[in-house]
Formats: sequence, structure tokens, C-alpha cells
Amino acid sequence: MINGKSLLITGGTGSFGKMFTKILLESYDPKKIIIYSRDEFKQDVMRKELMFKYPDKMNKLRFFIGDVRDKERLYRAFDGVDYVIHAAAMKQVPACEYNPFEAIKTNIHGAQNIIDAAIDRGVKKVVALSTDKAVNPINLYGGTKLVSDKLFISANAYSGSKNTIFSIVRYGNVAGSRGSVIPFFKELIEKGIKELPITDFRMTRFWITLEQGVDLVIKALKESKGGETYISKIPSFKITDLAQAMLPGCKMKEIGIREGEKLHEVMITKDDSRTTYEYEKHYIIYPHFDWWNFESHFTPGGKLIEEGFEYNSGNNSEWLTVEDLRDWLIKLNLMPNIE
Repeated sequence: MINGKSLLITGGTGSFGKMFTKILLESYDPKKIIIYSRDEFKQDVMRKELMFKYPDKMNKLRFFIGDVRDKERLYRAFDGVDYVIHAAAMKQVPACEYNPFEAIKTNIHGAQNIIDAAIDRGVKKVVALSTDKAVNPINLYGGTKLVSDKLFISANAYSGSKNTIFSIVRYGNVAGSRGSVIPFFKELIEKGIKELPITDFRMTRFWITLEQGVDLVIKALKESKGGETYISKIPSFKITDLAQAMLPGCKMKEIGIREGEKLHEVMITKDDSRTTYEYEKHYIIYPHFDWWNFESHFTPGGKLIEEGFEYNSGNNSEWLTVEDLRDWLIKLNLMPNIE
């Protein structure tokens, strides 16, 4: 399905875009991969990295400078594109709080621009990346991503004769991603700090790697029929256990939850449970609209989950121990360097 196709990644120079491009080049034979982003320096760095690793595949890559706010540029970039992965967003919670108009322009207006351009240019499928913060949002970033998710789901009713398919992939903070707790702890430990700050000793998070995130996006590309929200089955961990895995025996100081922060990551709400189906390695939340037809849109093999079920990192059935976390950190080269 991916072989011989043209794919475009908005926000393509980010962590996800880099991993997605790497997996496409190593495991598939796409016709073309377009990296669409607004930072020329990051594009130059990514181009050089890929040139070193995949010198014989650079003819498949295109680097487009552009912003998702710019609809005309999106129309140009989407010409001849089969699949779009929408990863561009303003993601930093404090930045969105302080610059709300900018967050709305990128995360909401940008989503609408993607939808319009995809339909009008005849793109076959669009997979938009979501976040746990879009579920029962308590900060502006989560609020804008909730609206973005709703736009992409409803876009399936607007594609008309073009038959563009829109779906969503939702996951939380990726292990080791910029701005997350692992690089923060790593930096403190490498500076010699022996007492790590914990916002709340009860705090939990889901554990997902970039590779797992990419796998779920590829599943959505291959299977989606329109309107689905894909969520991986992944383990949880305690933030206190992460601290002990990175610095065994360390002291921990509780400093209080930051503005816009939750105790637990939530992926599926109790209200969503009525339209959520469980599969072997993931869940799918299906939309509840008149245009959505069960017979034509449902992916076989799923079982309706119990009403009232809530999937959050605090009530998960699978947990990583301190030892499990340390093994993962070593495998992903995320352990601090201590002499």
C-alpha cells in the first residue's frame, strides 16, 4: 500500500517525522517522501543526517519550506500526494497558554487548511496525530487539539466525490521526546543533582516509543475507512519509579503539579466507551454520526468494550517496574552519563 506512493509529513523535522521517514526508507519503497515544515535549519540538519545514512535513497526525498497556516503553500505541496501525516502543531503547554492566538492559528486553523487542501487535491488518506491532552482538556493546547480532532473526524462527511479518508492516532508523551521528563531528569543527573523534583508522587504516565507510534500510524494508513481514533495498548509507569530507574537510590522532592498538568494520562473517556472497540494491540474509538455506516466503516476483529471503561495511565492493567524502565532506557540510549 505504501510502496510506490507519495507521502507528505507536516512538521516532518520533528522526532516523529524523523523516525517515520527512517522506517519508510528502511522497510518500504515509497515513490516520494515530502518533509513539510517551516524551519530551514532543521530541514538542512535532517537532510544531512539522511544523506549520510541513506545516500542511495535521497532521490525519494523532498524538503518543502512551509507553514500549515499557509493554505496556498499546502495546495502546492499536496499536488500529487497520496497520503498525508499531520504531525505539525504548537505542543508546549506554557507557550500555548502565553500565545493563545498563535496556538489557535496553528492547531485549529492549520488543521482546517490541511483538510481543505487534502480534499481539493485528491489526497487518498490523512492521518492526524493527536494527544492525551485533547481528552478532557484542562489547558489551551489540549483544547486546540480537541477541536483539531473533531475537525478531522467530521472532514469525512465533507470529502464528497473525492473520497478522502481522515483518521486520528492518539498517544501521550513519547519516551525521551523533547520537553518530556526523561531528558529533564537526565540533564539534572548529569549535572550532579542527587535529589530529583517530582511534581506529585502519585503521578503516572503511559510508556510509548517512537517506533510504536509510527507502527500505529502505519496501521491507520493501511486500515482506516474514515473517522477512527486509534489508541495503542501500552504499559504505564510511575514517575517515582522512573526517577529510581535513572538514579537508583535517589532522593525525591514533591514540588506540586504545574499549571495544565494532570495526575494521569487519559486516552479513552467513560463517555467514549460506548463507541470504543478493543483489538489485540489497540483500541479504536468510532464516531457517532449519521454519516458513519457501521457495515462499511467498521474494522473486523474488534469487541465493544464495557460501558464506563476509562483508559488512563492510573488504572492500566500493565505496568513497567523500575527494572523494566531501566532496561528500556538503556535500549533507547536514554540513561544519563555518569562518570
